[in-house]
Amino acid sequence: MSEHYDLLIRNAAIVDGTGAARFSGDVGIHGDRIARIGDLRGASATTEIDAAGMVLAPGFIDAHTHDDRLMLSSGDMAPKVSQGITTVVGGNCGVSLAPMPRPIPDPVTPPLNLLDGTGAWFRFPDFASYLDALRAQPAATNCAMLVGHTTLRVATMDDLTQPASASEIDAMRALVEEAMQAGAIGVSTGLFYEPSIAAPTEEVIAICEPLRAHGGVYCTHMRNEGDDIIKSLTETFRIGREVDVPVVISHHKVVGVKNYGRSTETLKFIADHMALQPICLDCYPYPASSTILSAHRAVNATRVTVTWSEPMPECAGMDLADIVAQQGGTLEEVVDRLTPAGAIYYMMDDRDVQRILQFDQTMIGSDGLPHDEAPHPRLWGSFPRVLGHYGRTLGLFTLETAIHKMTGLTAKNFGLAGRGLVQEGAFADLTLLNPDTVDEGATFKKPIAPAIGIDTVLVNGQIVWRNGQPSGARPGRVLKRETT
Repeated sequence: MSEHYDLLIRNAAIVDGTGAARFSGDVGIHGDRIARIGDLRGASATTEIDAAGMVLAPGFIDAHTHDDRLMLSSGDMAPKVSQGITTVVGGNCGVSLAPMPRPIPDPVTPPLNLLDGTGAWFRFPDFASYLDALRAQPAATNCAMLVGHTTLRVATMDDLTQPASASEIDAMRALVEEAMQAGAIGVSTGLFYEPSIAAPTEEVIAICEPLRAHGGVYCTHMRNEGDDIIKSLTETFRIGREVDVPVVISHHKVVGVKNYGRSTETLKFIADHMALQPICLDCYPYPASSTILSAHRAVNATRVTVTWSEPMPECAGMDLADIVAQQGGTLEEVVDRLTPAGAIYYMMDDRDVQRILQFDQTMIGSDGLPHDEAPHPRLWGSFPRVLGHYGRTLGLFTLETAIHKMTGLTAKNFGLAGRGLVQEGAFADLTLLNPDTVDEGATFKKPIAPAIGIDTVLVNGQIVWRNGQPSGARPGRVLKRETT
């Protein structure tokens, strides 16, 4: 009697996520798992897909997102599943939607307003209630969630311009303990941002202490990615050592014209310390960043584009220089009129971006901001851009290496068991793509557009993207970190 599967993908070129060479085969799926890989020509299935001419890869894992609210407000996750992403790591840069045990300030303290400017979504008093909401209303993608240090500061402190007091540290540490017990995978910091700049290293070490017992990770948007980048890397590594947990350097980059080329220095520094302690890093594939609009960031960029503005929404998508020319006044005055607002900052050299992407241990993260009116194209385009522009066109790495950076490497670093690989017994998170055409559809001029060459995407055995649109299925799960 021939084997019958729920779903059978035939004639695929399988890139399994390990970095190994592709091989031909069929994949049979029972429920949420890959049951068989091989020659299944005698098998039948309820649903069959002919993958001739296409590559079947593990579903991509976005190592760095701000999808905390998106999963609840737009559960089809179209910006992600359209580019082959099946799992997102959220709560980055110190910004998480929970916990918020007291009313959030009005107006919402930046950069928390990147998730919600009204404050309505900061309604979860603890992390458990937030994860319960994600489970009760699943999204199309899986998620693994971090608890944010800036959110903890806003939730417990009255004066964010000062280091936390002993009692405030105790309160934050208790919230971290609750989050880890509920299923958070670690703590993130955004020491670059004003609400956390005042936090000394010792404050971060103290509130991260619960990570030790729970085997969590420490992810950081470091204090400085420019002139003092080595100093910030040193601080990051110290925090990881003192808490005895892996560290993740978020969206590694070097910013500012006078720092162009310093990725050679930073990558050597990182590699040297990787030999001494567990260190990971991710990168988004663009020479421009995006975050909240501020004058001191704008003056150091070669170009600035406004992505959203609460008082002047008509300026979304416009260059800041053009707005200054139209309105008159100084840059600082115009920024004051626009804020609260977001922006894209052109501050990097693409040669540094390429060097960081090529580094063997670099994972891929989009760092997209899903609630911007005119978002950075990384929200919709990061993963296909790596495969197309940087992989196929520039030849920085093979397709197998690029996919490993998006799947197996990320699953290993974040402890996402059963994800990131095409192998028997693994969860059926899969992306079917055309290796000859896969590329970004989104651009800086047209930032909202699905990827090119992504055919079909499965999460836990269910199709979430096909024929250029979401399927409507919501099979995503909240994932926990598993350590060996």
